[in-house]
Amino acid sequence: MQEIRFPDISAQTTSADTYRHPNLQLSRSKTTLHAPPANYQTTIGKSYAPPVLTRGGTTIGAVRSEALATPFRKYTTDDWHRRNQDHFASSNTQRSTSERLRADTYRMVQEKDQLTNKQQASSSKNIGDRVADIDFWKSELRHETDLLVGETNALTEAKKRLERALIESESPLGISKECIYNRDKREGIDLVHDNVEQQLNQEVDVIRACQEKMKRLIARAEQQLQNNRGAQHELDKDSHDKMGAFSIDNRCHALQNTSAGINYFAGVEHIDRTVTIPTSWAKFSDDNIRRSQAERAASAKMREEIESCLNKTSNDMWTQWNRVNVAFTQRVAEQVDAKNKLQSHLNRTLQEIHDVESTITRLQRAIDEKERPTKVAETRLDERTRRPNLELCRDPAQLQLVHEVKHLQQTLANLRLRLQEEQEALQRLVTTRANLEHEIRTKANSIFIDQEKCMGMRKTFPTTPRLSGYAY
Repeated sequence: MQEIRFPDISAQTTSADTYRHPNLQLSRSKTTLHAPPANYQTTIGKSYAPPVLTRGGTTIGAVRSEALATPFRKYTTDDWHRRNQDHFASSNTQRSTSERLRADTYRMVQEKDQLTNKQQASSSKNIGDRVADIDFWKSELRHETDLLVGETNALTEAKKRLERALIESESPLGISKECIYNRDKREGIDLVHDNVEQQLNQEVDVIRACQEKMKRLIARAEQQLQNNRGAQHELDKDSHDKMGAFSIDNRCHALQNTSAGINYFAGVEHIDRTVTIPTSWAKFSDDNIRRSQAERAASAKMREEIESCLNKTSNDMWTQWNRVNVAFTQRVAEQVDAKNKLQSHLNRTLQEIHDVESTITRLQRAIDEKERPTKVAETRLDERTRRPNLELCRDPAQLQLVHEVKHLQQTLANLRLRLQEEQEALQRLVTTRANLEHEIRTKANSIFIDQEKCMGMRKTFPTTPRLSGYAY
């Protein structure tokens, strides 16, 4: 008999635990099989041997012919009753759920109405507080702007005074340079870097240092004015933004449910263009005010520096001007005294020249007197070189002659060296005499330059108010 193998149906068997209808909560018995094949009834009526069931090629038992003869059914009577009970329970559950949902809906509507009114009132209050905050910062910004404008005007006036003082300092600087130029016309040794020259150069340095200090202060004042204008610009910009925000928030605060112009703006709650929070918003205006206050303090300090600079530069230039005048007076007196001393030195130099000339004459005579003894000694040595053979003996006579010749040569060398030194001394004395005579001739010119030209120009000097920039 041919063995019939059916597919493995154990995995397809549905138990009560794994098969449940989502609403009816029905279950099938563990022995319930799927519907038989279409030709099942036809197969039953024939003389047919029961098939052998196998699983994976292994025979698990033969199906009895009595079971095959029983008609196939899907559900049992218990399943039918359980399904009806499930419908009753589901209906009760759905009604209870609907009643609870309806009660919750009424309660939610009331809560949402109260919450909506509360939130709208809170929003109106917050906008009102915001309007008050904006108005406060607007007034603070306006007050600080007025103070900054006043300080900027005061600094501008101080800067103009400084510029006038800088222009006024050119006059004493020109006089100092003219004095230096005139003193360059001195002749000879009078072109000395004396105290007057030092004081004149110091005066030029003082005036230029004062000018440089004033120029730096002018540049710093200009920079401070730019800083003031920058701070004022930030204040004006912040104040302008505050005015715009005040107008917008004021309109928002006046809006009500019955106001005209209200409308839906879909998705507006998702748009976030904010760039600050209340803390950083207030800090921004506070920083602008603090910056303005810092610039005002720096500007006031700058005005104090300008005032101090004008007073100090005026005093420094006046003090150095007087020092130069005193140096000129002392220098003229020194030049007159030097002229008299030069004349005295010239007289003594002339006497020394006469004495040196006499000494040179004596040295020349002494040199002439040493020439003949030298010739005698050298002649003797020359003659004794002609002695024959062993007679060329280095005897005491030979040694004495050699010593004598060397001594005479050394004496002549010393005398000639001394003669050269005396002649050089004479030449220096002659040069000194010429220099002294030249100095005596140039002293009158130097005195004329210092006393007449330079001191004549230095009789005028700008007044202290003009040096302080108050008037031209």
